[in-house]
Amino acid sequence: MTKQDKFDYIIVGAGSAGCTLAGRLTEDPSIRVLLLEAGGWDRDPWIHIPLGWGRILQKRLHDWMYFAEPSATMDGRRIECARGKVIGGSSSINAMAYYHGHPTDYDRWAATGLPGWSYADVLPYFRRSEDWEGGADTWRGAGGPLTVRKTTFEDPLCEAFLDAARDAQYPFTEDYNGEQPDGFTWMQATLRHGRRWSAAAAYLHPALKRPNLTVKTKALVERIEFDGERAIGIRYGQGGPSVSARAECEVILSGGTINSPQLLMLSGIGDPAHLRDHGIDVVMPLRGVGQNLADHTSSAFIFRRHDGGPFQRNMRFDRVVLSLIRAYLGKGGFAADLPFGITGFLKTTPDVPAPDIQMLFWMGATTTASPWLPPFKKAFTDSFSVRIMPMHPTSRGHVALASSRPEDAAIIHQNFFGTEEEWETMRRGLRMARELVASPRLKVFGGEEIAPGADKQSDAEIDTHIRATMGTVHHPVGTCKMGPDTDPEAVVDGELRVRGVDGLRVVDASVMPDLIGGATNAPVIMMAEKAADMILGKEPLPPADV
Repeated sequence: MTKQDKFDYIIVGAGSAGCTLAGRLTEDPSIRVLLLEAGGWDRDPWIHIPLGWGRILQKRLHDWMYFAEPSATMDGRRIECARGKVIGGSSSINAMAYYHGHPTDYDRWAATGLPGWSYADVLPYFRRSEDWEGGADTWRGAGGPLTVRKTTFEDPLCEAFLDAARDAQYPFTEDYNGEQPDGFTWMQATLRHGRRWSAAAAYLHPALKRPNLTVKTKALVERIEFDGERAIGIRYGQGGPSVSARAECEVILSGGTINSPQLLMLSGIGDPAHLRDHGIDVVMPLRGVGQNLADHTSSAFIFRRHDGGPFQRNMRFDRVVLSLIRAYLGKGGFAADLPFGITGFLKTTPDVPAPDIQMLFWMGATTTASPWLPPFKKAFTDSFSVRIMPMHPTSRGHVALASSRPEDAAIIHQNFFGTEEEWETMRRGLRMARELVASPRLKVFGGEEIAPGADKQSDAEIDTHIRATMGTVHHPVGTCKMGPDTDPEAVVDGELRVRGVDGLRVVDASVMPDLIGGATNAPVIMMAEKAADMILGKEPLPPADV
């Protein structure tokens, strides 16, 4: 040890949760906070241009470069697991989609023995976090740090899909984060003045001027340090000799669903047999660490578009360069949004209590590896896709150590489609998508099925397509599960404190007991808002009257 600094709280990971916590905790000038991030600062222009998301994902920019182990159910493919390695974490590289989740998701958590996590309990924290363009009401907040608005991508195909859905008598909603969460509607995104509005932009950057906040980047945390069964600090490296930092109050892990359980295990908290296999002394035996991994998946049917749409026309090189500059300067335009437009939260069978799929519409070409067009020419045939995301997968995977070295990536076992229920839900959703595209409303746009092809009708043929094309939607959760004392796999309690250890919490998506119905970024920010009150000993916000 070459140096030791003392802080009240040390936060490991400057992602959605870490940025939120750093912003909230340092509002009290007497509280000293150290925020550590393994990646660098979020200065790359591609991060801030909404359309840049495609390049970020394709090139795996600002990413831990994780891949799951080969999946037997997915033709032995190693499915990528993109996770943000940059200030802002995954909120700096995601598709910016904003969802609270369905009310039944949180009521389900509360029913498992987690009082304080019902929909009525968490809604006030969603409202505190957001600045919704529609203004505040019972369900929505205004004036919060996180700007949220409906997408504005202009394509007549969007309205045609909505008309087709109305003809098919699907439900509709003005706001899926409002009173009516089911049905078709326009998507919502974390965008502000035509730029990505990450958790870093919303919470961290405004706090950087505070003298009680210290941020260190390119800092890989090696282990948590203990005095007996109390966490007293961390040890980390920045390319040189390891450094220790002391936490007078708490160490808070916000590394995410892959990194938080890895750090717990490296520090001696986990399944004793697994730790001993890697020569790690056991500090606290918790066999649930790294278990219960769940993630959303999706598969799509792709359709040809007879005449080129706005995405194809605007992606021509001479046009897109100007659009990118305009978006970066906050001037709006084509590059200031993504070509997804609308979505639908739907039931594939009437007997489920809440929507069990999300239908996602992508209005940009999906049949070319390089969508950038040369100047003044048409380089690809346009297409559109309808993607199905089953909301509540029933299979579970796990995260394990590869070694005792913190620089060695954890092993990710994603047990995708490990149950027949998941296969059935995906098949039903894809068939619903196919029926919707067959609507007369969409004939003018084309609709010839490119993949898997209209002749592929049987379960076996659809399953072959799923196995070859299914990918993650980048919503991994659950590996440091929150649960009651009676749950043998629970890693943290209802206040997100690691069981059996003092001075240590986990605040990120890893604590979710199971998946919510939608993207996880907004719920993680909500959980960090709620955790900030817990950490500071404040009374929780009064439950919403819903």
